[in-house]
Amino acid sequence: MSEEIKLNSAEEMATIILDKFERWTTEDGKDKLTLVRTAPRRIWMRADRSILFDLCRYLNDTMQFEHASSVAGVDWVTHMQVVYHLSNYNTGTIIEIVVDVPNDDLCIDSVAGIWEGANWHERETYELFGIVFKGHPNLKRLLTPEDYEFFPFRKSYKLRRQEQ
Repeated sequence: MSEEIKLNSAEEMATIILDKFERWTTEDGKDKLTLVRTAPRRIWMRADRSILFDLCRYLNDTMQFEHASSVAGVDWVTHMQVVYHLSNYNTGTIIEIVVDVPNDDLCIDSVAGIWEGANWHERETYELFGIVFKGHPNLKRLLTPEDYEFFPFRKSYKLRRQEQ
């Protein structure tokens, strides 16, 4: 760990995280990281996928978020999302990061190199939604056949009896 920060509240953590990434903006001037809200031991944020890996590396190395509790996909029809729940065991704080992924480019950086447990979550999200995690060490299906062409949790997926 490069610089270890001891904090007492989710608000303090959120302020430090936002200060670290405040310079990161999109081409149209929007922030790449925004705070949605905080509660005792909970932080909710939205991040642009272009900063996800750097944000997660910072959260692990500096803010002591040592566990990826879950990585899950969400299909909103107009776009996909990947939702991360990261845990800091020292403070009991959980941060939720929501990242939008456009339907025409279903790629996002893998965080399996930061948290090994994210490996399985990313594989499952790939298998069910078709979201590709760039840099993943073994991105292949877990339960369905490798040649299976569908992603069953997409809203566009039709069950056989619905097709008739």
